[in-house]
Formats: sequence, structure tokens, C-alpha cells
Amino acid sequence: MTAAGAPGRPDDRTGGEAEAPAGVSSAVAAAAAYRPPAPGTGLDSVLPAALRALGVEDLPDGVASAGWSLPESRRVVVVLADGLGAHQLRRGSGHARTLSRLSSPDLPGPGGFACGFPSTTATSLTSLGTGLPAGGHGIVGWQTNYRGRLFNHLAWRDGPDPHSHQPAPTLLQHAGRRDVSMTTVSRPAYSGSGLTRASLRGGAFLGAADHAERTQGVLQGLAQAGRRGRALVYAYWDEIDKAGHVHGPDSLEWGEAVETFDAWVAGLLGQVPEDTVVVVTADHGMIEAPHALRRDLALEPELGEGVELLAGEPRAPQAWCRPGAVGDVVAAWREELGESAVVLSREEAVEAGWFGPVRDGYDTRIGEVVVAMLGQATLLDSRALRPEVLRLRGHHGSVTEAETAVPLLVATT
Repeated sequence: MTAAGAPGRPDDRTGGEAEAPAGVSSAVAAAAAYRPPAPGTGLDSVLPAALRALGVEDLPDGVASAGWSLPESRRVVVVLADGLGAHQLRRGSGHARTLSRLSSPDLPGPGGFACGFPSTTATSLTSLGTGLPAGGHGIVGWQTNYRGRLFNHLAWRDGPDPHSHQPAPTLLQHAGRRDVSMTTVSRPAYSGSGLTRASLRGGAFLGAADHAERTQGVLQGLAQAGRRGRALVYAYWDEIDKAGHVHGPDSLEWGEAVETFDAWVAGLLGQVPEDTVVVVTADHGMIEAPHALRRDLALEPELGEGVELLAGEPRAPQAWCRPGAVGDVVAAWREELGESAVVLSREEAVEAGWFGPVRDGYDTRIGEVVVAMLGQATLLDSRALRPEVLRLRGHHGSVTEAETAVPLLVATT
């Protein structure tokens, strides 16, 4: 940010350095200069790469071709482990002996593989499913302001029609139109959910309540190849994220959850047909967020002044303000949060490219004030969150490497 708090802009995510203004720490300057992955290099490039490996070269309008490649195959499995950040996986590699032996594709540029901003499930799964950044698909956070009230994209209660809220075609639909058998393997509760219909609609859905059913679902999906013998399976795994939220990503419970997933991947690799390409990735990482570092609008009037609704996530809050109060809120939060956060207006965040190119009309889905928390701090309004959320020890959503870096691992059987 500049001395007044506006963001510095590098030429792209991996090249060009933003100048740190006098008096601004390097951590804050680096966060202010954040850019999401360039087109074709981040999480939204996984399904384009998988489709190309299957022989599908064309993509829906606006979707970039992957800047990296997978081995050609008639069978591809994409496994997404919710919350398995690359930073945490490197640190806890002893829990992941199978994953540690998998290779990573050659990526363009010196930067690692990453999700976009905000680094949260609803946004990342929609980017995976559509091949678009947040600004292109419009699912711009865990929670947003919908008709003056807080709307949760994961729960999708009393929300907009998923197909009109996110009208871009999904890559799952595109696969089916190109004679690729497309199957999603996930928990039965997610079949037909609002988020599934918005982000991952298309193809067959196989509900899997336990580990064995997940394996069976993947194998069944691979066996249901289309008339040209091509099959793409997407499998979702959520236990690591749950362990990290409840116990923290540094906990024994997190390590046990990773070990369970690692063993499942090993078993899957031993059962899929020969010449199947298996890709393992994640939607975000996570940080330990001590309650002692929490900032709460309900307890700090100076932070709540002028704010009508706080959405986003505790690591990446987005605020809607009373008429005429945006400038005052930005100034007050920069003063109060100091080195623990980067605070931007909506216009600054969009101009800095935090959400990628923003489709016409989607800018109003973004908060009038956008914050990226640094260190281990969080910012929330306890009056608007369930007690279960307030008890969580692990959080994500911000621009730090611990939250945005995700693994991209590949095995060919």
C-alpha cells in the first residue's frame, strides 16, 4: 500500500516487485502487492489441464488454457483435499509418505501453485469448477451481503437461484458435451446443494459416506467411460479441513487426518486401472488463529463505527458501510489494525486485481471495504456468527502463502 494505504501493483503475480513505501513493513507491502495466480497457472487451471489430457482442446469462453500439462490419458481423477495447504503439507510431510512421493508438473514462472483470493472453499471450488477467478464467477467469499442480510455460500439457505447467481457454464458440463464421462464423488449431503449447483453442476453425482465408498465411487466413475472411452472423476475429501478448523493445522488431529487421507490415496492408486492419471490438489491452506489475537466489532466500538454488515471470513472480512461512511471505516481500520492487516476500499481491491478481472455487475458482491489479515490475527463480528465458528482454532481466507499455496501432485498408474 502507499502511505495513504492504496495497494502497490506488481506487473504480475510472479514478476515485478511493488515498492514498499516508507514506514510500511515488508509483510504489509507484500500483502498489499498480492495478485492472484495468472490465468492458466492456479487452481482454476486444474480441470482445463485434465480435459486437455483427455483430448479436449476447446474451453468455454473466458476460460484460459492451462500453462502446464498432464500426461495424455483416457482416464483422469482429480482429488481435492479441502484445507490441505502446500505450506502445511511440507511442514507435516512425515504424515504423508505417499503424497511426498508424487511428482509436480512443471509450472510457468517461479511462483508455486496457488488458489485465488479469498482463499476459501466456496470461492475455490467455484474456480475449480468454472475455470474462472472469483471476479469472473461471482462467488467472492464464504459470506456476502445478499439483499441486506448475511448470506452463507456454503449453507445456501434462502439464497438466490444457484444457476442465475453463477450462470457461467462449468467445466463438468463442458466435459459431458465433449463425450467425456464426468462423475463427482462426494458426501451425499452435497448432492443438489446450492453450492454444488452453482459451482460443480454437470455429470453424474455418486454419494460416498465413507472412505471405502469414495474409492468405489471413483472406480465406478472410471468404468462409466463415454462412447469414446474417456472418463473424468472429481473426488472431494473434507476431513482435513475439519480437523484444522477445530483443532488447528498444527495439531495431532490434523496430522492424523492427513495420514488417513494419505493412506486412502495409496489404496486408490493401487486399484485404479493402468494408465490412469491421478491429480491431488486442495482449495486453500490454513493458519493457527489464537483467540487472543481476535478483533471483534461487537467488543470494539471504534471498529464497528459506520459498519452495517461484516461478511467474508475472519481472515478476509468484507464490510458494507452506512451511506457515506466507507472512507471513515477504511481510515479507522487502517489506524486500528495497523501492521496486522491490509485494508482496501472495494475500488482499490478490484483495481489491484485481488479478485481477478471482475465481470460487470459482480463488483457489488464485493464488500465496500476489503481486508487481508496478516500474522495470526482475525477480524469478525461475534454477534453474527454461530458459537461453533467462534470456537474454531484454524482459519483461512487471506493472501498469505500459508493460506493460498496448495499442492499440485500427479501420479500415473
